[in-house]
Amino acid sequence: METTERNAARAAELFGEMGGVVRDGFPAIHSPVYHTASGTAYLKRPGVVVLTKPQTNVAGLGGFLEGFDPELRFPEYLEDPTELPDSSQLCKTAGQLCYASFGPRRTTNENAGAYFERLTSAGHGSVLEHASFSFVLYGISRSVTHELVRHRAGAAFSQISQRYVSGSVLRFVERPEYQEDEELHRLFEERADGAAAGYEEMAQRLLGRQGEGHAMLSADQKTDARKKVQQTARSLLPNETEAPMVFTGNVRALRHIIEMRADAHAESEIRGLALRLFLCLRTADPILFGDYELGDLPDGTVTVSTRNRKA
Repeated sequence: METTERNAARAAELFGEMGGVVRDGFPAIHSPVYHTASGTAYLKRPGVVVLTKPQTNVAGLGGFLEGFDPELRFPEYLEDPTELPDSSQLCKTAGQLCYASFGPRRTTNENAGAYFERLTSAGHGSVLEHASFSFVLYGISRSVTHELVRHRAGAAFSQISQRYVSGSVLRFVERPEYQEDEELHRLFEERADGAAAGYEEMAQRLLGRQGEGHAMLSADQKTDARKKVQQTARSLLPNETEAPMVFTGNVRALRHIIEMRADAHAESEIRGLALRLFLCLRTADPILFGDYELGDLPDGTVTVSTRNRKA
């Protein structure tokens, strides 16, 4: 219990230190935008915004529960005085339906933490798949998104298209390793300026060729014409280019992603993203994500782990 409380306090402290805010019950950790002397925009850390979370209508079970033998006292399930986060309530109801555990001998909401501990420690994570969260992720590079989108089970991704988006929204991401090193930081800014300028120069040249009737760049519609220029010019963009996305995952998938990507062996940039995902999720539902421990690495980054892996 002491370890759990210590980790809860540490998570809340980190959430605040990283600028975490909660508005109308939705946590977010935003990331400021920086600019080079030439005006090229870049970010130093991931931004995570909880976009959607479950809404659970337990009261709607009344007609279902009242249809059983009155001696079972199933409708008392609706009278539990302890309110849970909707995501925890959804998963707990799903698990208790499996055993018709609605009567007086059920695990009440007051003991929901112990209930989920028993499930996850035994590897019975299927009920966690019912609750999903959606996020806007930004301040993440193409390097990170190429790793993140490998998590296909229980996850969905809608990522910015460099074919359809012009260079006017082009931003870059500075890796953690560069930020405290004066020379590496300077070189990063020079690269960002060069990439932005190179992209713009190439786009202008391609537009010129398009106007001259270049066969591979010509198109009847303005949208298609613009796409042909941008899909060609994007070949100059580095992995340091920002690639924001909307990301959705069910709780089981999110736990797996956190365990894999907030691990000490994970790549540093995606570890920073996984940490922020965890902090937002733990703020939204401290029960489903209450079994995790935070650890410190020599480089100053933070790991997130649980003894109930792969639930």
